Amino acid sequence: MKRITRMRYRLMAGLFVEIALQSSPVQAAASPALKAELTSSIDAQAKQIQVMVDQVFSFAEPGFQEKRTSAYLSDILEKNGFTVTRGVAGIPTAFTATWGSGGPLIALGSDIDDLLGVSQYPGVATKMPMVAGAPGHGEGHNSGMPMMIAAAIALKQVMEKNHIPGRLMLWPGVAEELLATKAYYVRAGLFKGVDACIFGHVNTGFTTAYGDLGLNGMVSVEYTFHGKTAHAAGDPWDGRSALDAVEIMDTAWNFRREHLPISQRSHYVITNGGGQPNVVPDLASVWYYFRDHDFKSVRALYETGTEIADAAAKATGTTVERHVLGYAAPNFGNKPMAEAAYANIVKVGMPKWSADDQAFALTVQTQNHLKIEPLATKVQPLSTPETRGKSGFGASDDIGDIMWTVPTITIGFPSNIPNVTFHNYLAAMAMATPIAHKGAVAGAKAVAMTALDLMTTPKLLTDAKAYFRDVQLKTDTYDPTLGPDDKPAIWLNEKTMRELRPQMEKYYYNPDKYPTYLDQLGVHYPDGTLAPGTTG
Repeated sequence: MKRITRMRYRLMAGLFVEIALQSSPVQAAASPALKAELTSSIDAQAKQIQVMVDQVFSFAEPGFQEKRTSAYLSDILEKNGFTVTRGVAGIPTAFTATWGSGGPLIALGSDIDDLLGVSQYPGVATKMPMVAGAPGHGEGHNSGMPMMIAAAIALKQVMEKNHIPGRLMLWPGVAEELLATKAYYVRAGLFKGVDACIFGHVNTGFTTAYGDLGLNGMVSVEYTFHGKTAHAAGDPWDGRSALDAVEIMDTAWNFRREHLPISQRSHYVITNGGGQPNVVPDLASVWYYFRDHDFKSVRALYETGTEIADAAAKATGTTVERHVLGYAAPNFGNKPMAEAAYANIVKVGMPKWSADDQAFALTVQTQNHLKIEPLATKVQPLSTPETRGKSGFGASDDIGDIMWTVPTITIGFPSNIPNVTFHNYLAAMAMATPIAHKGAVAGAKAVAMTALDLMTTPKLLTDAKAYFRDVQLKTDTYDPTLGPDDKPAIWLNEKTMRELRPQMEKYYYNPDKYPTYLDQLGVHYPDGTLAPGTTG
């Protein structure tokens, strides 16, 4: 009898353990073996990553005009078994690429646009535009989506082989430098049903962060004044100058600055100042960025600017209309996701820089009078609210809109040179060199491992959603200033590219003929010089 009782006890105990395991969330992250498979897959894609990074660099397309870039990247995803939907959210160069079934839906994204006026030969350590006045990748957005695509292909391979349920959605950040699309993505419902999002951005180090990241929210708005033409000398009294209204608005705003919170940042350009001096301008426009640290303050700045515009119109007998061209929410990273990602970043480690890589970084810094600092060989610490303190960077990034929609983190990957000036030709110098390529490979590994953790660890997703709901949303509420009639400004930069693209096309990378873009351009690496007589 005792023996039967003991056997029954063991059977019952085993049954209870089995039930507990089936009903409890998995506590461990993805196994080291699965992560080793991801690493091997990404290493096998190193050549393709180099080609993608170089190709996108050569297209050099600014916001809303990323036509070649978008087609090139989405075609690669389609050929690798992803279902591509183009022109999402009413934006011709935006797309989603999805794959998988069952399980969590994890979004992977990075920006693809570049900046006006910073054309630069890669691998050359002095200012040398390929096409004078043309746009260029003076921040490094050419590296992010290639990194994400490599991570997604590796994930797909490992998930298929190991029968892991889950879904991926890749998306490009269009016109990020204009902060002009991600709020429209959210409004269009692109992230409906997404469980978590991993965003990638070029950096000089390798890290991630959580909590309030210190970046400002922002609204981009253009005020257009309408007046009445007249002969500026013969009968100016019959005219109503739209340009006068713009100038009065700008003057009034500059006086008002003294009485605004010191946390605000605001800046403007006159986009239309009239035609010729002897015609009273009946049309003039001014484009403002209003930035501050929280949603309420951004809205207050926007409303103040609009009041001043209305007053300027009344003062000049003109009328005014406004068009929101873009919006960016403050940035807020998810703690459980950031901690998981950081563990993977540490596991991946920094790229193995060659002597040539370090030499090129030193040449760029020396020749451009920058602070001398070698390429980092150690992973940066996890950035937390405690280690950052009260930060106030001033700049903005519209990934914030997605951060306030689903649990999201940004992984910064090491594809650029320490102490270069971003939004500048200096930041383009390394972006089609081995430095950019190696940083993208490392970043792809960290992204893929973190996405797999999210796929295979229910508790991680549960914790991420709890932090989003119970911590982040307790601090503020998503409040974009987009109106129902506001639409993406897809016409921006169209004229610039129509004029410059024919000159830029001869510099497009041909990977079938040249192993790297530097080879095609005749650039000597690492000494940072261009072969005499080489034009691409």
